[in-house]
Amino acid sequence: MDDIRLTSFSPFGGCGAKLPAGYLEMALHGLSNEKGATRELKDLDDAAVYKLDDKSSLLYTVDYFTPVVDDPYTFGQIVATNAMNDIYAMGGQPLIALNIVEFPIDCLDADVLAKILKGGQDKVSEAGAEVVGGHTLKGSELKYGMAVLGKVENARLCRNSTAKLGDKLVLTKPLGVGIITTAIKRGIYDEKALKKACMHMTALNDRSAKAMCDIGANACTDITGFGLIGHALGMAKASGVGLRIDTNSVPRIPEAMKLIEGGVATSAACANRSFFSRDVLSSKGVSEAMLDLLYDPQTAGGLLISVSREKTDTLVKALKKQGVEAAIIGEVAGGHKGKIILE
Repeated sequence: MDDIRLTSFSPFGGCGAKLPAGYLEMALHGLSNEKGATRELKDLDDAAVYKLDDKSSLLYTVDYFTPVVDDPYTFGQIVATNAMNDIYAMGGQPLIALNIVEFPIDCLDADVLAKILKGGQDKVSEAGAEVVGGHTLKGSELKYGMAVLGKVENARLCRNSTAKLGDKLVLTKPLGVGIITTAIKRGIYDEKALKKACMHMTALNDRSAKAMCDIGANACTDITGFGLIGHALGMAKASGVGLRIDTNSVPRIPEAMKLIEGGVATSAACANRSFFSRDVLSSKGVSEAMLDLLYDPQTAGGLLISVSREKTDTLVKALKKQGVEAAIIGEVAGGHKGKIILE
């Protein structure tokens, strides 16, 4: 069954399969948190926090999606990396994970599932955590994910709601994996581009998380299905600030820009743009291709870190020393609260 393409089992792939932000906001309307306040997208941290005592808290998150690549083992690795992202984004360490599987047993051999699970298990082991079980269902689509439990010292807990005026914004992975995987799904195969995308999607954010906690960053979020713009807006709204982004400084996978300029677009990016653009102020110099990239859904993307100006260079140097492609892409601004300014 080597000729079977896993990506053919769903019209969507990776974090591009997430419900559109506008649809999700409507679904959340009317639900309330433990204090009775109505939930909104801006209220949501990357993982749930359960305080154990004055020293530490548990972090809990879940993530699953349809195949973003055709190789089963690589798909498993990507899923595990993405699932643990939320733990790292809050400064934590993954402890245990549970598998979540929907599998079309009439179409795919058990060997395919074995390779997927092996990929996920190996990546969780790399993180110093352990897969301890899970749950499976028969289904028409292939879906795989993980629920991950982690732990964090309260002093190192990093939220998306605590960005401070004057902070610099640091991004730890380049954008463009959504465009690349969409192109491959449509038969536009570029081995070099795929290799780069997989390298980034299987790279844990553990080193980035440690560096930001050691330096004392103020806020953080990971970049996934809502794209850089969507997740950055979450930080801006939760923190009550504006974010100014220098689009020329945003790291990108070169092949992704070529694909965008060649007309490749993702439906999720279009949905992101339709919903989030109301809170984005863009200068005339920002190209349509760049806007497509900024709204592109990322799978297992990097961290967006808000760090004080005086600590920024130290953080970037520490990240680059660890092999992380970090870049300063903007700053936290006082005007235009809850908005993003693109320059």
